[in-house]
Amino acid sequence: MTTRIVPLTPDLWPDFEDLFGKQGACYGCWCTYFRMSPKARRDNNSQEKKAFIRRRIEAGPPPGLLALDGSRAVGWMQIGPRADVPEWNNHQRSSAPLDRAEIADDGVWAISCFFLRSTARGAGLTHRLVAAGIDLARENGARLLDACPMELSRDASSVGLFVGSKRVFDRAGFVEVNRKTNNRPLMRLSL
Repeated sequence: MTTRIVPLTPDLWPDFEDLFGKQGACYGCWCTYFRMSPKARRDNNSQEKKAFIRRRIEAGPPPGLLALDGSRAVGWMQIGPRADVPEWNNHQRSSAPLDRAEIADDGVWAISCFFLRSTARGAGLTHRLVAAGIDLARENGARLLDACPMELSRDASSVGLFVGSKRVFDRAGFVEVNRKTNNRPLMRLSL
């Protein structure tokens, strides 16, 4: 697969929309799982979540990276400062920061979600997205980059893998810094 990975800017909205499809990926989430409170997610339907993420993309800065194979989007990774994904910082989650001060620290970033077309899976695209994300975080002054992937899954198509696979982050040099649950380590890369 020959892909280019670029920040998701407003002009790429049609590509992002095509990638997520009519349903909005992952049961209509539209990558709002860590952006909206559980109540807001329940109170908003798929179209409202779609409008929410579109407004976020239009407001900038880019909330993640889009992988394009030719002119077709084949993958997505949400990345940015921790403050941009408030639910990812919830103290009850495995992804909670080691120190609450990290939430407002623009130098502490997070990779929180992935979505790949089924035809793009198994070709190393997630590894390429993470590598591009590391470069993006460095270019924007991040000192630390966190992830909270899934350690074990029954298969590569597990819906829980929207947070990524631990082995991808292991290979990228992330180290485990905390573990609240058996299957979801908090991992960190010092930049």
